[in-house]
Amino acid sequence: MTRPDRNEATTRTRPTGEKLTTQEFSRLAGNVGGYPYVKIVLDRAESELHFIDSADGTLHVRYIACEILGMSLDELARGLDSFNDDVYRNPDRRFYLGTLALHTRQVAGEGQEADAFLSLETVDVDTMSQDMLRSFYHRVRDHIDPSLPLLLKPANHRQEAYVAGIPESEIPRVLSHELYSTASFVPLNAGEAHGRLRVFRSEAEYRADPEPLEWHDIVVMPRVPEDVPRVSGIIHTEHTTPLSHINVMAAGWRIPNAVGTGAVERIEQAGLAGRWVRYRVDADGSDLHLEAAQPRPEGAGSTLPAERVTVDRPDLTPTPITALSELRAGDHVRFGTKAANLGELTHLLQHGSPRWLGFYRVPRPPRDNLLRYLARQLGLPEHAEHPDEAELDAAALRLVKEHAQVPRGIVLPFSLQQRFLDSSAELRDVLDRLDSALLNGTSGTSGTSGTTGTSGTAAAAQVGELCREAQQLIRTAPLPGPVRTEIGRALDRHLYGAPVLVVRSSSNAEDLPGFSAAGLYESVANVSGTDAVTDAVREVWASLLSPRAVLLRQQAGIPLDRCGMGVIVQEQVGATVGGVLVTCNPLSPQDFRNVYLNISPRSVTEVVSGQGAPLQYLCNTMEGGSRTVSLGTAGADLDPATKDLVGRLALISRLLQSHFSPDEGYAAPVDIEWAIEGDRVDLLQLRPFRTAAR
Repeated sequence: MTRPDRNEATTRTRPTGEKLTTQEFSRLAGNVGGYPYVKIVLDRAESELHFIDSADGTLHVRYIACEILGMSLDELARGLDSFNDDVYRNPDRRFYLGTLALHTRQVAGEGQEADAFLSLETVDVDTMSQDMLRSFYHRVRDHIDPSLPLLLKPANHRQEAYVAGIPESEIPRVLSHELYSTASFVPLNAGEAHGRLRVFRSEAEYRADPEPLEWHDIVVMPRVPEDVPRVSGIIHTEHTTPLSHINVMAAGWRIPNAVGTGAVERIEQAGLAGRWVRYRVDADGSDLHLEAAQPRPEGAGSTLPAERVTVDRPDLTPTPITALSELRAGDHVRFGTKAANLGELTHLLQHGSPRWLGFYRVPRPPRDNLLRYLARQLGLPEHAEHPDEAELDAAALRLVKEHAQVPRGIVLPFSLQQRFLDSSAELRDVLDRLDSALLNGTSGTSGTSGTTGTSGTAAAAQVGELCREAQQLIRTAPLPGPVRTEIGRALDRHLYGAPVLVVRSSSNAEDLPGFSAAGLYESVANVSGTDAVTDAVREVWASLLSPRAVLLRQQAGIPLDRCGMGVIVQEQVGATVGGVLVTCNPLSPQDFRNVYLNISPRSVTEVVSGQGAPLQYLCNTMEGGSRTVSLGTAGADLDPATKDLVGRLALISRLLQSHFSPDEGYAAPVDIEWAIEGDRVDLLQLRPFRTAAR
């Protein structure tokens, strides 16, 4: 299936000494993630190097099969798995596959021009040995214009170890995280917005600004804080992670969100600061799109577009405090989503699931299913084209039992919170007045205040004051004796011997389509003793009524009487490494292989708060292997043993995704908080991960 119009450079023999020029590279190049690239194939049998016309995204294997070997697409499809094994895993393979990408970096000295270089990278699943990488690099180097530096870019952690054993004077190299840390643009949530640009050079400048953000604003600042109100778009001018609370919230709001390191300078040069613009983020784009626009007509779209988020009414039937291990997914109406998911997860880790092979059962044409890949990851024989599912299920259960657990805990139901609220006439009166204020004064809210105009500002101020009054009463009103006794007995029965506890929120008004509530409610760590636990429980209950929580729920159409707060009291575990993962690649939505992890050697909180810069990993749950996307502020990468355990965690998370999937497509990703100490992985939270597109 040779294309008659393809560039001659893609097929003709390149004798030693003939060089690829910059001009020829440009003619052949496609573009991904802002980088021009050209795919290459080294045919060792014919001693030919092919530079593929890459603008249309032709796959390596398709090019080899159809252009070099003369196969039809049907022939390729019938033997695709074995063909892939031959070109990526065979130690005596005929073809070496790679990609050349063109990069620029600023050289030292103000006013200096950018320095250009090419990187050579194999496919991330490639199992090339050190000698193969060395040979590949030198063969390609021989065919590149010597004025263009060529750096080897290891495609995974295994290759990084191989390359580390080669003198840099022989093969210069660049690591993935080094390129990521200098990227000027990273799309976090694709989307479009029409709004007013509000630019702040620091958080202090943002806090000091007397004009509050409105819902139609597009905020531009180094890192947007967690307590930002509902806005229409976000631009971070410093690198952040897509898994921080604010970025998860942005996905829930379905607003465009990106990193643009030079955005402030560009905005000021164009005179756009404070003006209305159209802002667009493309998932596969190479830069921010900002253009001046007319303000919204007076009276048109002056309030936040109406949204109605569906939430189940909390079940306030008297319910005892219950061990976490006794809950199941359906208990969310009595204990909250987080607690119900953890209870379901506890049961799953002990007993397995008839659904957890689902992701690998789904056909991905031309493959009937991906079970063969799972078998390989679980250490089962690779020769089986159709692995035995009972054997796969047993191997999966062994994996999760060996490595994963949920710390023991208890859960306080919604009904216990209601008993406390009803015990104080003063508190009940404040809540009635708050409910009335919300119904009468803040429907159709916008901005930080909740309404537009003087009367709206006054109404919003009243709501805020009532929220704070209610919170203070929750913290100080006497706790009924029977409630305190029930909490103490549950602690003694289920958490004996636990020296330190963590008290977590578990509401029904979170993890919903259109409303994630990431970081909205409180958790209290390092708690010891019944008195400290009851104080922490009050703090969690009070967080349901923070002014920001009430406003954001009101904007989503969630009434106050539909919100309950359960409380998880759990043994606090030690950790040498903690983090968050999602069972997708949020930076590349079409990538079904990889799990994306953010990792901190200090705490999970550092990851989700967005204050720290975590390690960022991609772990392949099909062919195996992992790579470091960013080191963040860490001085060094993880040690090999921890990398291996993180890879096992990624595979476990893919099984969990299948179990918790709402349908038989098994494609809905989950978000998991986790901690590692030694060879043990503690799973701390599991919830749906909703991208802007979902």
